[in-house]
Amino acid sequence: MAPDPEHIRNLMVGFQNTAALRAAIDLHLFTAVAEGAANVEAIAAKCQASQRGIRILCDYLTIEGMLAKENHRYRLTSDSAAFLDERSPDYMGGMLKFLNARRFMDAAANLTQAVRQGTTTIGEGTVGIEAEEWVDFARHMEPLAKGPAQFIAQLVASRTQPKKVLDIAAGHGLYGIAVAKQSPAAVIFGQDWPNVLAVAEQNARAAGLAERYQTLPGSAFEVNLGTGFDLVLLPNFLHHFDQETCVTFLRKVCAAMDPAGLLITLEFIPNEDRVTPPRAAAFALSMLLQTPAGDAYTQSELFHMLNAGGFNSHQVVEVPESPGKLIVSRVT
Repeated sequence: MAPDPEHIRNLMVGFQNTAALRAAIDLHLFTAVAEGAANVEAIAAKCQASQRGIRILCDYLTIEGMLAKENHRYRLTSDSAAFLDERSPDYMGGMLKFLNARRFMDAAANLTQAVRQGTTTIGEGTVGIEAEEWVDFARHMEPLAKGPAQFIAQLVASRTQPKKVLDIAAGHGLYGIAVAKQSPAAVIFGQDWPNVLAVAEQNARAAGLAERYQTLPGSAFEVNLGTGFDLVLLPNFLHHFDQETCVTFLRKVCAAMDPAGLLITLEFIPNEDRVTPPRAAAFALSMLLQTPAGDAYTQSELFHMLNAGGFNSHQVVEVPESPGKLIVSRVT
């Protein structure tokens, strides 16, 4: 088979895909098409943009599979209708506020230096500080959390009826809220930065769970977690830190738990080859860009950390339609 430069070229100009999607979302283009604007003139008027710019952008989005075009008229594809029409309950456009945050884009622009030095070029990144990016995460990343949150809640309900639940780095609060809906006796303690917990509290009120939602504001490493938790949720947290820091934190979590309690860890877990499955394995690059020492940890590495942290029984559970996996651990 002859060498083909096309894949290399695509990597070189991949930034254009992100820019085109971001521009379409900023212009509310997908929603305009969903509401009936079908030709260049109508879309340009609805988006308050030039006809030349709209024509070129819509044609590019058609090439990339985000729009369909026939007889000079555009329509949404099934994907863009489900996830990019702002009227959709599964709208994902807001995720760009977090995923394309300025500091993250700056970090990506300096990847060469990050590789040279083996750590992020943006100081502490978003680790260990009350960063505004985490508020954007809490407000806009819910579409990716809804499915795993429901799955975790159903898994918990099938095994136990928790009464005291700790949700670490709660963010939007969806994991704890989903558990509370499935477990009527559960009181949820959301732990995160104060500005982030304001979003979780709002979501808890909207779910009718304000009386069963309490908060533990501050750094997860410094706040007094308390004791007696029969369920601890640890979603997408460990990958931000080096293994020694993770072990220290897991010991703190273990000390806060009832001896018969469950710890549920959600992580991107690559295979031991570190290149499969692709989405989980590729997450390691995000950690190089954004954290001082985080990583996408393999199952064996996570088991080692959990064991050193005081947990000695583990079960890995696949999460449907998600790149993440659960590790269900017990203290005894």
